[in-house]
Formats: sequence, structure tokens, C-alpha cells
Amino acid sequence: MRTSRKQNGAKWRTLLLLALSVLLAKGVWFSASAALPALTAAWALSDSGRAWLTMSVQIGFVAGAFGSALLNLADRIPARPLLTISALLAALSNVAIPLLVNSLDYALLLRFMTGLFLAGVYPVGMKIMATWTKEDRGLGIGLLVGALTVGTASPHLLNAFGGIAEWKPVLYFASTFAALGALIAFFFVDEGPFRTKTPPFDWKYAGEIARNKDIVLANLGYLGHMWELYAMWAWVPIFLLASFKITGLDPRWASVAAFAVIGAGGIGSLVAGNLADKLGRTTLTIASLMISGACALIVGFLFGGNPLALVIVCLIWGFAVVADSAQFSACVSELCRPDYIGTALTLQTSLGFLLTLLTIRLIPTLERLVGWQWAFMFLAIGPVVGIRAMNTLRRSPAATRLAGGKG
Repeated sequence: MRTSRKQNGAKWRTLLLLALSVLLAKGVWFSASAALPALTAAWALSDSGRAWLTMSVQIGFVAGAFGSALLNLADRIPARPLLTISALLAALSNVAIPLLVNSLDYALLLRFMTGLFLAGVYPVGMKIMATWTKEDRGLGIGLLVGALTVGTASPHLLNAFGGIAEWKPVLYFASTFAALGALIAFFFVDEGPFRTKTPPFDWKYAGEIARNKDIVLANLGYLGHMWELYAMWAWVPIFLLASFKITGLDPRWASVAAFAVIGAGGIGSLVAGNLADKLGRTTLTIASLMISGACALIVGFLFGGNPLALVIVCLIWGFAVVADSAQFSACVSELCRPDYIGTALTLQTSLGFLLTLLTIRLIPTLERLVGWQWAFMFLAIGPVVGIRAMNTLRRSPAATRLAGGKG
């Protein structure tokens, strides 16, 4: 019993350090959000320039993840050195901007490279998490997603306290933290007892995933979730700011509310991960999609109205919109071939982030056409598709492989 407790303690110590390592490394992605107002002033950025500065890292991530999936890099290269080297290269790409660049063009290239290398961090982190967990895999991956969610929320808290006056220190600090994350991974993180032998190179496996009905259903659920998630994260702060201006509230409260709304997803990921391991992944994801989809439908009716009611609905939305994220990844890790978990997770994330580019771009267009009262309703399409996919998966014989047979 004492040995078992010791092993369990070592396991969760490793997983907490893994979550910290990935969070620190992914900070280079979030750094542009925190520095965007200062960069806008320094480089006289247009709306298009600001959008591309944000989107370039996401495009790089999609390209890197898709290439990694085709080459099976996350399964053929040992996870610890891959995560370490990827985090270091992302840090170097990011720090090169304040060191060498004074205009948008080269900054976009370096932000693209930052995203490209981050494709070797987040999916690989999920793979390492999967090698340490089985019955509690939902909680484990939920811990990782929860940490990243809090990191996503952090720039809004900075903005609440006046934002960042200088952009270069932000990128220096973020790059230093990413390098620290790489060192933590190298010295303290390794794959767990459920790792498999290195498989042979099989570029066709990505196509095999696309033909596996059960994995396709799990990925459709994930795509429905991603259709909503990043557009909500990107535009709810603007939505809150516009609503608070109508009611006469100090704009700083919009930043505080945005931090709380997005940060609530960190708690949602942990709570949902624990529940999914006990109740089943399909049950949890369907419930989460129903709640988040309902919030997308009703939140616009509160625009410009009672701020407290608006924030309460947004907090529920923020909690639910990311609560299911880790469970789609857990599903894929349980449905795919064990020796290609890294490839399957990397392909899933590449498709999801590619889709977010569409919905992030469409929301401001809808806002101009129909106003904030109706714009977010468009996001409810994703949960509808996701619910149908996960309900079909729940009835499949393969559901017995999810969450220890709980579906």
C-alpha cells in the first residue's frame, strides 16, 4: 500500500510538472495577445495587421501539426526530447522578434514559426499524459487543458490593470518562460508505464484514421466543440466591452469579466475530467455541448442589459465551452492504435485549429450584419453537430473502449 501511494505521488508530481511545462511553453502563443495594444502603437498596425499577427501563429500550428501527423513524429521520436526541442525552438522564434524585427512582415514569419514548433508541444504533452493514465485519463488530460485555459485568460487580467506599456519585455519574458518549460520537460518529465514501442513510419496511418468510423465520430465531436471554442474566446471580451459601454460600466470591468469567463474553463476541464472518468466520455461531452450551445443561443439577448445577468451566463458558457475538450482527445487516445496515439492526437488538433480560423473570422462579419444580439447564435451549429456525433458513438460497440467501459 505504501509503495502504491508513493508511485501515485510520483505520477501526479510528473503530470503537474508536465502541465506546467506545456503551459510555460505555450506562453509564447499568448504573448502576442498581451502585447497587441503596445505593438499596435509601435508599428501603427491596422485591423488587418492585428488579425494576421494573431492568426499567423495559429496557421503555423496547423501546418506543423498536420506535417507531424503525416510523418508520425509524435510516435517515432521519443516524447521528452521532442517536447523539449520544440519548446526551445518556439522560444527562439518568439524572442527573435524583439531582438531582430521592427516591422510586421518578418514578425508574421517568426510568429508562424513559433506556431509551427508549438505543434511539437501541446499534442506531445497530451501523448505523455496518456502514457501515465488509464482509468483517470480524462482527469489527466483535463489537467493539461485546464492549465492552458488559465494561460489563455491571463492577458485579459493584464489588460484590466492597464495593459502592457512596452511590447518587447512581454516577448522576452514569454520566451524565457518557454525555455524554462523546455528545461522542466527535459529534467523532470518522461513517458509513463503505458507507453508503447516506437512504431515504424507509416504515412498512411493518417488516412486510416480518416476511415475509422469511431475515430471519425470522436473527431466530429471535437470539431463541433472547436467550431465554438476559439471564436467564443476571441470575441467574448469584445462583446462584454461593447455591452458594458452601453450600461456605463468602466471598461476595465470587461477585462476582469473576460479573464473570469475564460478562466472558468480551467475549472471546467478539471471537473469534467473527473466526471467523465466516472460517468463516461460521451455522456459528459454531450452534456457540455448542450450547455455551451444553449449559452451561445441566449447570450445575445442579454447584450446591453443587466451586467450581472450577462456575466453569469458568460461564466456558465466559459465553464462548459472547454469542459469537454480534453475528453475528445481522451476518446481518440482510447480508440486509436496504442502505438500511434501521438499521430492521432496531432491530426485531431490540426483539424480543430484549422476550423477555428474560419469561425474566428466570421463572427465579426456577422456582428456587422446582424449585431451582437444574434452573432453568437451561429456558434451553436458546432454543438449540434458534436452532440449528434457523440450520441452515435455512444451507441457504437467501440464505446466499451471509452472510460474503462463507461462509454
